Amino acid sequence: MKRFIPLTTAGAVLLTASAFAQPGPPPGANGAGRPPGGGGGPNESPERELLDKFDANKNGRLETAERSKALEFVQQNPTSRRRGPRRGEQQELKIQAGKKISPSDIEKVKGEVYDPKLLRTLFIDFENDQWEKELEAFNNSDVDVPAKLTIDGKVYEGVGIHFRGASSYFRTRSGQKRSLNVSLDHSDKDQRLDGYKTLNLNNSFGDASLLGAVIYSQIARSLTPAPKVNLVRVVINGEYWGIYQNQQQFDKDFLKENYDTKKGARWKAPGSPRGDAGLKYLGEDLAEYKKRFEQKKGDAEDWQALIGLCKVLNETPIDQLEAALAPILDIESTLRFLAIDCTLMNSDGYWARASDFTLYRDPKGMFHIVPHDMNEAFRAGHRRRGESAADASPFSLDPLVGLDDDSKPLRSKLLKVPSLRKRYLAHCESIARDWLDWKKLGPIVAEYRAMIKDDVIADTRKNGSTEAFLKLTADQPDELSEVRGAGTPIRTFADGRRAFLLSHPAIKGAAKE
Repeated sequence: MKRFIPLTTAGAVLLTASAFAQPGPPPGANGAGRPPGGGGGPNESPERELLDKFDANKNGRLETAERSKALEFVQQNPTSRRRGPRRGEQQELKIQAGKKISPSDIEKVKGEVYDPKLLRTLFIDFENDQWEKELEAFNNSDVDVPAKLTIDGKVYEGVGIHFRGASSYFRTRSGQKRSLNVSLDHSDKDQRLDGYKTLNLNNSFGDASLLGAVIYSQIARSLTPAPKVNLVRVVINGEYWGIYQNQQQFDKDFLKENYDTKKGARWKAPGSPRGDAGLKYLGEDLAEYKKRFEQKKGDAEDWQALIGLCKVLNETPIDQLEAALAPILDIESTLRFLAIDCTLMNSDGYWARASDFTLYRDPKGMFHIVPHDMNEAFRAGHRRRGESAADASPFSLDPLVGLDDDSKPLRSKLLKVPSLRKRYLAHCESIARDWLDWKKLGPIVAEYRAMIKDDVIADTRKNGSTEAFLKLTADQPDELSEVRGAGTPIRTFADGRRAFLLSHPAIKGAAKE
């Protein structure tokens, strides 16, 4: 059996502070979504429209010569001030290049593209070695950079690549791993990989364990529709770029798999500390909702239905709320979404930021809340209101957090209905009791760790350290310790969070009712 273990003797790439300056929106802007016409999300710079201007042959993409002209235009007409170096970036940064490998070095595997037990290798070959500069220049625009994708010996010509992500982009540097979006149908509208036309390759920014989104997805999918996530190796222009999280796109294929239809309206609530997309009622002015949600699919009627959902959720008396919402909101899946979000302490979640989720309205008019950003879960450090830092448990996020927060009415309204609060707490208790039991979770973490350990050690462009990966995924108590700036070991979180929740008065009280 062929085993890919990159050598550690490859040459180094020398980067200076000037290489870190990036064109595009300032830090904090959301470059993640690519809605038609651009923009729409909170605090987001509109997507720059270049395609129509430079697509001379009108084939819907930019060929080499067309892209060269667009690149020159972008360089001469920056949309914002370039980001200067952060503190400590004045010094040169040495990034060791990964091992050169080819598809013949990798054993072919068989199975579904999101199979959690498979570690596939994706070979991405751009037209030239300046691909990273092109992706940077066209970040947050409607231009994809073409490439060839090879998986298990099969070649997919003319796929389109762009950088994706907000903080995962702006807080990493040239030469470091960044998240990638791969459009299989960029040149051939019928081209698919196992029926899928889009791959989201995430760089696990802020998660040195590399496992947060993978495990979150597995837990979430046991309770409610959620994107599939697994791990893949990525090789770019023949050079190993390490382990990425491969997360399923929220698109028609997702709908078909989970709701048995490809029809309906879809929105994204983009991630932002000030996202304010918690489904507050903001009056009848549609513009206020378009500032907070990106509609991926739908029409004016769907927008009006979204406004109606917000009005019912926020203005209906508590004793009438469940009956009023039942025809328009999948209440049970929403309660499960909220329980997963809080129990696993997703610091990018609804409870924290009222954003970073997706919304689906099915053909019958029912709304469904779907998880989206899942890689910043399993994070300790949230203390309860009134609790001093000295007395705080790092796992003490109250399962009833946000009951007085009008910006998060899915919590502050739904969970004030006694019957709904009881069902929600039962889900919190079940997740803590079953999924956070290390007898169940431990073998899952251990299997992933064993699968990618050698690859993580050899990954020269990862955003965390090998030490952090090993400690965050450790199994035995004597191996567990905090890693400065890298978070909490998964076992430490699971044990601590489980103990806190199972002893919480609200959960114990709900269980006795």
